[in-house]
Parts: sequence; structure tokens; C-alpha cells
Amino acid sequence: MARIGRFITRSWLSLGSRALPFADVATPDLPLPRLLRLALFQVSVGMTLVLLVGTLNRVMIVELGVPTSLVAVMLALPLVFAPFRALIGHRSDTHRSELGWRRVPFIWKGTLLQFGGFAIMPFALLVLAGRGEAASAPVWIGQLAAGLSFLLVGAGAHIVQTAGLALATDLTPSESHPRVVGLMYTVLLIAMMVSAIVFGLALSDFSPGRLVQVVQGAAITALVLNSVSMWKQEPRNPLRGRELAPDPTFRESWEQFSRGAHARRHLWIVGMGTLGFGMADVLLEPFGGQVLSLTVAATTSLTAVFALGGLFGFGWASRVLGKGGDANRVALEGAAIGLPAFALVMLAAPMGMIWLFVFGNFLIGFGGAAFGHGTLTATMNRAPAEQAGLALGAWGAVQATAVGVAMAASGVIRDLSTAAVESIGFLQQWAGQSTGYVVVYWFEILLLITTVVITLPLVRGRVGSEPTRPVTEPRIEVGAADA
Repeated sequence: MARIGRFITRSWLSLGSRALPFADVATPDLPLPRLLRLALFQVSVGMTLVLLVGTLNRVMIVELGVPTSLVAVMLALPLVFAPFRALIGHRSDTHRSELGWRRVPFIWKGTLLQFGGFAIMPFALLVLAGRGEAASAPVWIGQLAAGLSFLLVGAGAHIVQTAGLALATDLTPSESHPRVVGLMYTVLLIAMMVSAIVFGLALSDFSPGRLVQVVQGAAITALVLNSVSMWKQEPRNPLRGRELAPDPTFRESWEQFSRGAHARRHLWIVGMGTLGFGMADVLLEPFGGQVLSLTVAATTSLTAVFALGGLFGFGWASRVLGKGGDANRVALEGAAIGLPAFALVMLAAPMGMIWLFVFGNFLIGFGGAAFGHGTLTATMNRAPAEQAGLALGAWGAVQATAVGVAMAASGVIRDLSTAAVESIGFLQQWAGQSTGYVVVYWFEILLLITTVVITLPLVRGRVGSEPTRPVTEPRIEVGAADA
């Protein structure tokens, strides 16, 4: 078997980078196995996202009978930490350690927060639902403990992802950044797909004991994955712990970052485009079931179609950017792809063509992935070596906050527009099951048009997309990379 495995590996490698995705991102100093090991932090983040937003969302409402409004509050708590990603990135830029590490301490702290939140989460949920012996416990204890667990897990995931992406930026040359972004987010997407299947199978025969096993299994898995990911990745520079010159404060660093070419415009592009794509996340499956009369199995399969579109979007963006393409242009084209995508979704109902709806979902995934890849690559390209963490943290803060706002706003807009059409006389002629959804989709089209308009000046002048400067900070390596 070992001989067969070596033969397959040699044969695969001999085909070159076209048959082995992201093989061309590897360098002699950062071989592909080490880069793939670094990407394991994205696996833990993807697993966390699926468990919180997908699996536990359903379990809390259906199996545990927790009120939907309370579940929504719990799921929104991790987003409270999202705006602090810029601060976390800045702190990892300026962190001083006698061991000479900047990113690893933050990845480890985030991992401990993830582990702690997962450790108490299943018991907190059982107390919240009043199951078994926990039925006699005061309700506020369950609410407080559950809220704390969701906040810890969300904060830990934000810290791990921010510091992990900054470390990937530090370790790779500027010309490899587009392919590194594609690799990291492809790993994230695949991890989410696999995690959804695993959690679904593990909780198919639900019981409180099984819930405890699954969530605490996720705690151990996140701890192991993140530990393996950061092991011997970041080179040590003990001089960092001995520097006497004071580091700039967050305010000073932010003012310097904001003075960069079109820095604020970039953040507006990230926010508007993410809102444009994100408002559909919680409405596409209900639209398919309520308006197009699709079965539960059929609407569930839309997640796979959406993810498949995302994989193709990441692949296309990585290929274009890897050849020297403009990251801002890729972001603009990703936003533009969303315009016909939402038009197809809206046309599916009156035309009665399910395939339009499916293809629209694919294009939404494709466009959203290309847009995210383009904006993140532009952020990495613009970030000076001493502000990589701050820049990536700012991108993550705006992106994560916009996702949360989009999820909340989409439901509110749908309900309010449906109620308005049904109650206002001259609008009742447009009343129907699809009315609220269509209003949200039109909002998304307007947001994406706005995104295209504010991105055009950057594409026309190629301003704000200069190649990043390589990391020039002196490093004293102890045993290559001792992490």
C-alpha cells in the first residue's frame, strides 16, 4: 500500500500545478505540506461557523424548543466581537515577546477562547432549554451561560482567523498572496461543507448526551487543528522583545492606515458588496420552499450548489490574480456577476423555471467568492509589512459586521415589505408569497450597483492596487521556524 501511495503521489505531482491546485504557491522556504498545515486554522473556523449558524441553530429551535428570538440573539453575539478584529490585528503587528513571536500568541489565545466556549456550551444549552436535571435551574443561568459560550467561541474564531491570515501574509511573498487567499478560503469552504455533513450525521439520532459529545468533540478538534496549524510556522525574532522604541498606538496606526491611497473607499467597497451578497443568505432556501414549492431535501441541496459556485469563484479569481490581474477589477467583476444572479432568482418564480433559481444560486456563490477574494487580496497587497495585521483585521471587521447586519436586515425588510403590500390598498395588487423576497433582492441589486460604481475609479486608474512590499523585518531564526 505504501508503494501504491508513493506512486500515486509522484504521478499527481508530475502533472504539474494545473492538476494540483495551489501547488504553484509553494516556495522552497514554504513547501506545500507546510502551507496546507497552516491552513488548518481555517478548518477550525469553518467548523465553528457551521456548528453555530447551522447545526445548533436548528437544534436549539427544533429539538430543544428554545424561542427563535432568543436563538437569534445568541447567534448574533459572536458578531459583537467582529469590529475588534482591526484592534486584534494591530496588537499582533506590535506584540512583543521574549520568544520573538507576533502572531502565534494570538492564535493560541483565540484557540483557548474557542475551547472554553465549546466546553461549556452544551451544558449551558441544556440548562437554557430546561432539559433533564437542569429543569430546576433558574432560567437566567442558562441564558447567561449560553450567551457567554457563544461570545467566547465567536471571539476565539475571529482572533484565530485574523492572526492566522496575518501569519500567512508574513510567510509568503507578495506575488503569492492571491493564490494564498484562494487556498485559505477554499479550505474554509470545503471545511464548512464537510463539517455540515459530519454534524448532521452525528446528530441524526438526537439526545442530550449526543449533543454534549458532538460539541465537546468540536472543542478538542479545534484545539488540535489550531495547535498543529501554528506548530513551527512563525520564525522567532528575539530582538522584538528587546526593542526600546515604543510601538505606535492603535489610533496612530489607524490614522496612518487611513491616509493610505483610498483606504476608506476600500472598506466601503467591502461593506457594501458584502451587504449586497449577504442579505440573501437566510432567504434563498425559504424562497425555494415557500415560493417555488421545493422539498426540504431540494432546498438543502442549494447549499451544495452555492458552495460549488463559491469554489469555482475562488478558483477563477486565484487564476486571474495569479497571472498579475488587478484585485480591484476582480472584486468589481464579482459584484457585477451578482446582478444577473439575483435577476435569475427573481425570474424563477413568475416563469416557473426551477433551473433559473438553481443557476442563480450558483452565480451568487461564484460572484460572492470572487468579490471576497478580490477585496481581501487588494487589502493584502496594500498593507505595509508593519501593518498587515491591522489591514486584515479591518477587512475582517467590516466584512463580518456587514454579514451580521445583512442577516438581520434581510428578515426585517422582507417582513415589513410583505406587511406593507398587504395593508396598503393600491399596493395589494402586487401582494403574493414572493413579494417580500423580491423587495430584498432588489435591495441587494442596488447595493451591488453601488459597489460597482464606487469601485470603478480604482479600476480605471489602477490606484490602490500597488504590489505589496515584502516583509523586511529582520528575523533571527532558531531552528528554522520554532513555533
